[in-house]
Amino acid sequence: MSEAATSSAKTPVDFWFDPLCPWAWMTSRWVLEVEKVRDIEVRWHIMSLAVLNEDKIDQLPEEYQEMLATQAWKPVRVVTAAWQKHGADVLGPLYTALGTRIHNNGEGPTVEAIAGALADVGLRADLIDYADQEDFEFDAELRASHKEGIDKVGQEVGTPVIAVPGSNGEQIAFFGPVVTPAPKGEEAARLWDGTLAVASVPGFYEIKRTRTAGPDFSNL
Repeated sequence: MSEAATSSAKTPVDFWFDPLCPWAWMTSRWVLEVEKVRDIEVRWHIMSLAVLNEDKIDQLPEEYQEMLATQAWKPVRVVTAAWQKHGADVLGPLYTALGTRIHNNGEGPTVEAIAGALADVGLRADLIDYADQEDFEFDAELRASHKEGIDKVGQEVGTPVIAVPGSNGEQIAFFGPVVTPAPKGEEAARLWDGTLAVASVPGFYEIKRTRTAGPDFSNL
């Protein structure tokens, strides 16, 4: 069977992320584990915590307001610019490079970390100029991608958003799952199967477990 035929037989999984979000990062590593053991193909899309919260910024804790104002825009602008200039195929590798630096290595969403991630995947260094471009050239494209994802699940949730084809031809979309540490192998597959099972029930609304631990990047 040709590579093209093999790829076309896989179930597409659309994944919306903000590179700043540590929980989206954990979920993304889980989905890549699922890709090894289930016949799926992840397609990456951009959403933005800054866009999501801009109309309610005054209602947020001061430290979260500060984070959104000083950190949230830079990485998502650079990722959006890379997508617009080089196509959607760069999103997965660039997200992995960014997340590894920002989250696993503890560099944070700094200009240096973003520039390093661009170099890691062989993208042009001048893409970093978009980090501080307040009149952002690709703002409309960023917002359209964000809206496509968030419209599937509603404004009350955040990142990540995942959408898969349902049995009736319509997409099943959900926020999360929020998980730490990211499971691997058959454990990753079991979580995937269970997530799809509950998300496919029309009346399903929410299941939540109280946890106190923050994201665990130690096994990534």
